[in-house]
Amino acid sequence: MSTLPTEAERLLESEPVIAHLGTCVEGRPHVAPVWYRYADGIVEIVTTGRKLANVRRNPRVSLSIQKDDAGQTRWMVSLLGTATVIEDEAETTAARRRINEKYGAGPDAYADNTLVRIDVGSATYRTY
Repeated sequence: MSTLPTEAERLLESEPVIAHLGTCVEGRPHVAPVWYRYADGIVEIVTTGRKLANVRRNPRVSLSIQKDDAGQTRWMVSLLGTATVIEDEAETTAARRRINEKYGAGPDAYADNTLVRIDVGSATYRTY
């Protein structure tokens, strides 16, 4: 069960905005845009490359999600959590389908990516 305020959950579950995933590499931050899906205190992303390698080395991550309208911030949510790489192909395929559907992509988009689930530990949010 999620510990996020209901309003923050509603924002995360709303429209398809980009999240910025923060990982750590060699003691320095690495931030990259990702598509995500949020449900019940868990964030799902499918990723590859540097982001995936970083998560494998250090599962402590952050996410920053923000909705803008013509350059004006409407809301923001920042999450801190622990990532787990899911190696199960069926789970990855199902998560990829959910995420791609949210963002209007075809079912085979990002077919080579790996599922990462992030258990949210804490969150801050603000609406403007």
